[in-house]
Amino acid sequence: MSIVLSHPSPLPAETESEIPAPRLGHRLLRPGAGRGGPAGARARAAGGRRDSMEGPPAPGSGAISLHNFSVRLWEQLIHFHVMRLTDSLFLWVGATPNLRNLAVAMCNRYDSIPVSTSLLGDTSDTTSNCLAQRLARKTKKQVFVSYNLQNTDSNFTLLIENRIKEEMEAFPEKF
Repeated sequence: MSIVLSHPSPLPAETESEIPAPRLGHRLLRPGAGRGGPAGARARAAGGRRDSMEGPPAPGSGAISLHNFSVRLWEQLIHFHVMRLTDSLFLWVGATPNLRNLAVAMCNRYDSIPVSTSLLGDTSDTTSNCLAQRLARKTKKQVFVSYNLQNTDSNFTLLIENRIKEEMEAFPEKF
């Protein structure tokens, strides 16, 4: 089973964005509403946005962080998409925009090896499971991994993992 993503072009290299997580009880404001008083005046004077948010979310406030990067390995352009959530991480690795498999791993207090399972795709392909386990151990988070490359050679997979570790060291706030 293969799920094809709706965007046919490859992911752009080196893009980042912050998307605020929805807050419970948050109400949408009518255009122009909710900007009265001192807080609204300060926001307008500072060139603030015209929506209901007063500024960028503080680190650790529940924002979803997106980070994309690419690398050329063995004559193939590989794209990485990282989505950091509050207590978990989603990593997509692939050359073409599809979602053929998905695995999840998380640490537990009973074993030093994180527990993992395949959620989507061929269960005989353990590449996503293994990568999710190693990342869960390193980040101490619940990790979802979708490894969508035909090449599952151990040397190639090691290069992929090393590139992810380099990116984690360069941008720890994105993981």
